Parts: sequence; structure tokens; C-alpha cells
Amino acid sequence: MSKFLNSVIAATLLASPVAAEKFGLGRAALPEEIAAWDLDIAPDGTGLPAGSGNAIDGDELFAEHCAICHGDFAEGVDNWPKLAGGMDTLDHEDPLKTVGSYWPYLSTVFDYVRRSMPFGNAQSLSDDDVYAITAYILYSNDLIDDDFELSKETFLDVEMPNAGGFIIDDRAQTEYTVFTEACMSDCKDSVEITMRALVLDVTPEEEGAEEAAAEPVVEVAAVEEAPAEPEVVAAAFDAELAAEGEKVFKKCKACHQVGEGAANKSGPALNGIVGASIGAADGFRYSKVFGQMNADGMVWDESNLAAFLAKPKGFAKGTKMSFAGLRKDSEIASVIEYLKQFQ
Repeated sequence: MSKFLNSVIAATLLASPVAAEKFGLGRAALPEEIAAWDLDIAPDGTGLPAGSGNAIDGDELFAEHCAICHGDFAEGVDNWPKLAGGMDTLDHEDPLKTVGSYWPYLSTVFDYVRRSMPFGNAQSLSDDDVYAITAYILYSNDLIDDDFELSKETFLDVEMPNAGGFIIDDRAQTEYTVFTEACMSDCKDSVEITMRALVLDVTPEEEGAEEAAAEPVVEVAAVEEAPAEPEVVAAAFDAELAAEGEKVFKKCKACHQVGEGAANKSGPALNGIVGASIGAADGFRYSKVFGQMNADGMVWDESNLAAFLAKPKGFAKGTKMSFAGLRKDSEIASVIEYLKQFQ
């Protein structure tokens, strides 16, 4: 019998004292049984367990337990949620709501990971594991350094960017009391669709409906002639180092393609990247910071590539890329060597 089914049965039989008395359902749960299920963590840290963890340890734990759905860098896989990125997008037409851009309380992150994750094996993580995974999610959002030790004592030291973006829901006091019963008379004979969902594509189609409205025309301003491509001087190629880089590049494959048939995904294709102008991949829409770097004539030489791979948001402040960076110089060097093959 599955753990989930056992949990359902247990929750049914061990009813609350009120339910047990009112409905004659099972028996009242004992205080210690209720305590075993009561894992709530309040915004002020009440309920936090003892333990600690940092993003360095959380990196490996996240890769093992979370990356299959949320990506190696919390960037999301397919339709699974993105946990990082989206900073300063809440006022956009299509905001990206992640832990870093949207969630007001860190307690919610810890509580959810501890209570419900990993998917299919909930509550299998130790408290130290949960602290470490939570720290890695924070690090992926550039909210803490990788060696920050998250614990009960340091929990409230972390400032969530959208902490002030929510208001108290007082509708029960201010609105519900003035509601009146629906009259259910003089209703419309039919309902007409007046607007269409732009992102989720959920607006229902009527049978025989006309072709959907055409895509809006986007006018592109004339672009001044781009600076000439810099001359690339071939350097000695280290095949052994490149082989190591191929392994490390697996961390990049969720967003970037390289090699024969490579195409732009959520990140640009990286063929010919070494020595190329920054922000110059055909058909890819870059962040403003890369557009400015391109206008300034900056190139992806090995120095700039190394700086970017170490800390993308430090090199290009304002980039939408959620990748937190490679911590080891050896990994950075091997990835650059690997990319040299695809000129």
C-alpha cells in the first residue's frame, strides 16, 4: 500500500476531536499524533527546527532531489515551476513569479520543501537537508552568498525582495458583510468572449469560429551598423580539458544548445561564442545589458567568458539568466575549452 494511501487512511481515522465527536469518525487524535503532522513555520520563524545548511551543500542535494523537475539551477524544466529569476518583472505583462521575485516569506519556502518535497517522497529530507536546499534556492536568486549558513538563528537575516508586496486580506470584515444574495433575474441571454488569454491559451474556441486574431505587428527600429567582428586567433586546443568541459556543460543544456543543429532555446545557441561579439546571436532577444555590451563592442574573449561563467549576475547586472555560476575555476576553464570546438 502506498505511503500516500496510508496517510489518507491515517488522517481519516485519526480525526480531530471535533470531527470524532460530531460525526463518530474514528477516534480523536492524540496530542503527539497531531504534533507529528503540525509542521507549520510562521513568517517570524516560529516552528523552525534546529539545523543548518548552505548553498554549497544544497547544490548537490538539489541536483539529486529537485533538479529533475526544477532544473540544475532552479530554472525549471518543461512546465515544472521556475524557482529562480524573474527579478523586477512583477509589473510586466507576463511576470515571472519565483521565490526570488514574488514570494514574500522565506518561511513558506522552508515549510513547503520540508512538508511536500521531493515529489513522490515527501518528508524524506532531514532538517539539515531542507536548510541546505532552501539556501541553494536563495543563492540561485542571488539573495545570499554560497557560504551563508542558513539556520534558525540566521533565518530572519535574509531579506525577501517582495516582502512588502502583499496586503492583509480583510475582506471578511470589510466586504463579506455587505454582500447581498444574487437576484438571479434579468440575466443575460448569452455570454460573449470580449478578450482572449494571451499567455495560457485557455480561451475556449467556438465551433466554426473565425481564425484567431492575427499576431500583433512588432515594429523594429533601424539598427546602426554593428561593429566589425573581431579577428579570432586560434589557440592550442586541449582535447582532454574539453572532454571534462562536456561533462560540466550538462548544467547548461537546459537553456543552451551547441554543435550541429544547435538552435536558440531560453538561452542562445553557443556555436562560435568564443571570440564573438557579446549579444550577437542571430534571432535571440537579449536583455538590455547585453545589447549595451554589444553596442560598446565587447566580445566573448576567454576573460569575459570566465567572469560571466563564475557569476553571471555580477558580470551582467540585469541579465534574465537564472544560472548562479560555476564555483570552480577548473570547471570554468573546461567549459570554455569545450566551446572552442564549435567555432
